[in-house]
Amino acid sequence: MKLAPIFKISLTSLKNNKVRTSLTVLGIVIGIASVIVVFSAGEGISSLIVGQIESFGGSDMIETEIKVPSTKKGSAGDTQSATAMVQGVQITTLSLEDMEDINKLSNVKESYAGIMGQEQVNYGSETKKAMIMGVSASFVDMDDSEIDYGNFFTDAEDKSLSKVVVLGYKMKEKLFGNSDPLGKFIKIRKTKFRVIGVMKERGAVMTMDFDDMVYVPVRTLQKRVMGIDHVLYMMHRVYDTTIIKETAEDIRVVIRENHDLDSIPIDPKVSVVTIGEYMTDTSKDDFRVVTMTESLEIMSVVTGAITLLLLAIVAVSLVVGGVGILNIMYVVVTERTAEIGLRKAVGAKYADIMIQFLIEAVLITIVGGVVGIIIGSLLSAVIAFGANSYGLEWDFVIPFKSIVVALGFSAFFGLVFGIYPARKAARMDPIAALRNE
Repeated sequence: MKLAPIFKISLTSLKNNKVRTSLTVLGIVIGIASVIVVFSAGEGISSLIVGQIESFGGSDMIETEIKVPSTKKGSAGDTQSATAMVQGVQITTLSLEDMEDINKLSNVKESYAGIMGQEQVNYGSETKKAMIMGVSASFVDMDDSEIDYGNFFTDAEDKSLSKVVVLGYKMKEKLFGNSDPLGKFIKIRKTKFRVIGVMKERGAVMTMDFDDMVYVPVRTLQKRVMGIDHVLYMMHRVYDTTIIKETAEDIRVVIRENHDLDSIPIDPKVSVVTIGEYMTDTSKDDFRVVTMTESLEIMSVVTGAITLLLLAIVAVSLVVGGVGILNIMYVVVTERTAEIGLRKAVGAKYADIMIQFLIEAVLITIVGGVVGIIIGSLLSAVIAFGANSYGLEWDFVIPFKSIVVALGFSAFFGLVFGIYPARKAARMDPIAALRNE
């Protein structure tokens, strides 16, 4: 028998049992829609994280941050460092002197250092708890933050410990409402600071709401408020991004020398890259140097792993849908025993019956796959719209691979879970099947 008549018979059978077919399709729809949502959400999360990281600077940026020395290496050491910081361990060795030495490197264009602390901020009768961010004057040139009106503090004001502040957009609203804050004084602890500028609205980045901050010259915050000499992190902009990894190694060498860490054997005939190969054990380092490109690569691996984990969970619902196909097709074979016997009696072969029931199973899963793709796309659009309404930079993307995977899963489960009922039908003895009538 030709394939076209078999296909027509299969389609007619599915139409004659609409309720049963619909319930079977529903299981596949749920699984396939979940696949589409997971892939789309993975792309959305990736775009969100990339946007958040890039908001701290582009591919020409290097970050130096404090790290608790560890006895472990690799990611285990990073985990140990993070745990120690959460438990209150403080690293006070990273300093502005380190930044000044780093700025002497030929490929470093500019840098800024930063520290943060939470303090009570007062103006008149208004008292607010705010995140105080101490940064170098170059922060406004290197970061995505922009001045709305007024001025950002200068390097001279930073070095002279001037008591000036720049307010984030929300903090200005909280303290001054609609009035002009320029030239007025606020109190941080017991020290008065003159407001010289207000930042443009920016929003939250990596859970940090920059609009709710008070910006203070880093040296002023160190000496006049917090009583410390160290910084938490530094950002560096390079001239040539093609040698950014080598520059990161140079920065690491400078800080290790400043912090009296183990010296690195240096061969004047080799390049900086080769020098970096000597630095295999950095567990004793009290700092970490990371390029923005490396940060993006790390986050790409993390989001990829999360997507795979979610797909593994979604696979369970697909298997459940496949088992539903198996059960329904098994019932169909039982109900149509007489029909199968009649067809075999008039000359239908084993392959004809086998193909007919496989086509029915595959049709169910393909229809379920297509409907699932449509519903999954609509759900993904709703998620993207909600995220963007909340202020997140969430891209709505339906990756082509998600459609391929969805349809591939549909056809696969249709074949796998349709084979047993199809074989059972094809192997029926026509006389015994006719007696069933």
